[in-house]
Amino acid sequence: MILCITEKPSVGRDIASILGAASRHDGYFEGNGYCVTWTFGHLCCLKEPHDYTPMWKRWALGSIPMIPPKFGIKLIEDEGIKRQFSVISQLVEQSDEVINCGDAGQEGELIQRWVLQLAKCNKPMKRLWISSLTDEAIREGFRNLRPASDFDSLYTAGLCRAIGDWVLGINATRLYTLKYSPGRGNILSIGRVQTPTLALIVQRQQEIENFVPKTTYELRTMYRDTLFTGTGKVYETQEKAQEAIEKFKDEPFTVTDVQKKRGKENPPRLFDLTSLQVECNKKFGLGADATLKTIQSLYEKKVTTYPRVDTTYLTDDIYPKCGYILNSLNGYTDLLTPLRGSRLRKSKKVFDNNKVTDHHAIIPTGQPLPPLSETEARVFDIIARRFISVFYPDCTFEQTTVKGKAGKFDFKTSGKVILEEGWKAVYNHDKKATDNDDDKNTILPQFTVGESGPHTPRIAPKTTQPPKYYTEGTLLKAMETAGANVEEEELREALKANGIGRPSTRAAIIEVLYRRGYIESKRKSIRATEAGINLIATIRDELLKSAKLTGIWEGKLRQIERGSYDAKTFLDQLKTMVKELSLTVLRDNSNIRIEAQQAPQKTAKPAAKKPDNQKSK
Repeated sequence: MILCITEKPSVGRDIASILGAASRHDGYFEGNGYCVTWTFGHLCCLKEPHDYTPMWKRWALGSIPMIPPKFGIKLIEDEGIKRQFSVISQLVEQSDEVINCGDAGQEGELIQRWVLQLAKCNKPMKRLWISSLTDEAIREGFRNLRPASDFDSLYTAGLCRAIGDWVLGINATRLYTLKYSPGRGNILSIGRVQTPTLALIVQRQQEIENFVPKTTYELRTMYRDTLFTGTGKVYETQEKAQEAIEKFKDEPFTVTDVQKKRGKENPPRLFDLTSLQVECNKKFGLGADATLKTIQSLYEKKVTTYPRVDTTYLTDDIYPKCGYILNSLNGYTDLLTPLRGSRLRKSKKVFDNNKVTDHHAIIPTGQPLPPLSETEARVFDIIARRFISVFYPDCTFEQTTVKGKAGKFDFKTSGKVILEEGWKAVYNHDKKATDNDDDKNTILPQFTVGESGPHTPRIAPKTTQPPKYYTEGTLLKAMETAGANVEEEELREALKANGIGRPSTRAAIIEVLYRRGYIESKRKSIRATEAGINLIATIRDELLKSAKLTGIWEGKLRQIERGSYDAKTFLDQLKTMVKELSLTVLRDNSNIRIEAQQAPQKTAKPAAKKPDNQKSK
């Protein structure tokens, strides 16, 4: 008998149907030589401190740092979980072969491996690795099962992440709570990912609060109903700017140069999870966690591909399927008509095998749409339009730059005219999706080098503006790039290797900060609370709160996943960091007290209580 273990009952039903395992039993399906069972996400977790020694049950500074000589796992305390694990254990014992059908990602690998370890599985194991839950994708996945050993490094990376979060989260949380909490029940949560994320928010807030605006004065002049801007220095006072104007106001304005250049703008990249969360937050205010839940639902309804991805590329083998996917998109006939009758565009900015590891970018699957909620329909529309747009031509434009002179003062102006809309036609229904200052059609008069005439100078005050508070969308981008303020897509792709957290966990980290009372939402922006500000001020260890340095740790975890970095070295460095952090805090003689008001849960209470070691990341 071949045993298949999925991560959810719904996926188990789909796989059982395809394999012909039609007989339903308590906790599994059976038939055609297969048994299909499932977990409920995490059934297991790392052991808690008191599982290693009773001395660690009591929170005491003398016990810190707590670092077990060897980490172990245990079943989460929940009757439903215990029953299902019993079913899995019995089926493992009866099986001849086991197929890991968990979610095809690091966390999915960890969930399944822990269950199989606890069930003492010593049977031959294979791995189902698929990017969508369509019947065709599942059948293809079973035709191309891979050895479970191919994913050993993926599991190792997940294990290192879990142990790292345990070592830092539990020790630092107890350490800071015991040292700086004003009283019982006021837990100061510290985590490998949540603390540098909080530091980003606090730093941005302090930049805004300490910002001192500065006004300078720029020279401009109007010639032939066209505004030209001075290219020389700006002036610190209006009086000095006026003195400059007096020197050229009676001089004629002369055009010295006219340059016309054609340019093109590529279609936007396909979505990874973070860019989708950013777009949904920007377009209709959907939070990061709500976007993740929505795209996960669309994935489980088989209409979009695997969502927890960090690449914006597709592999070459997807290209032959794209025509079918496009033709399946009902309701987009007007947008698909221009693509018919010619070979679909294949850009290296879309199809690149070297840029895809486990999964490709998020795209539609080509399956008929079932009934969708309003939010699901909106998110699907965003994904569908983005997918359609990458097969459209580039947007082409003509950029005109005109330079002029009045006396000894130089000026210039520019205009941009869209020649061919190209992919922008996909977004004509929503100007907000593409409109910015660079996109506006600014048609200039016809200028000739050497022409001259009267002009009207003026002074334009320019006041510096503070940075903007983070929204969930901009915070996700900051986490992705380890705090770097990056808009250029190529550079964002390069910085992803050292981002804070993983695409699948960043939304949860933001939710943790809300629940801990460290941040709050005000008019769609994120603000740090007094407790959050005080906590970051109290933390002196830069590695604990630096986005860039923590991003380096994330980069090493990704290297472990690829098999190019030693897991033991990573964990040894983390343990050393915790020991040094403990000494620093224990030596602090200040009398600081930080009180965090725990926010109410935003979501329903989970079926099983999370153990201590899963509470801080």
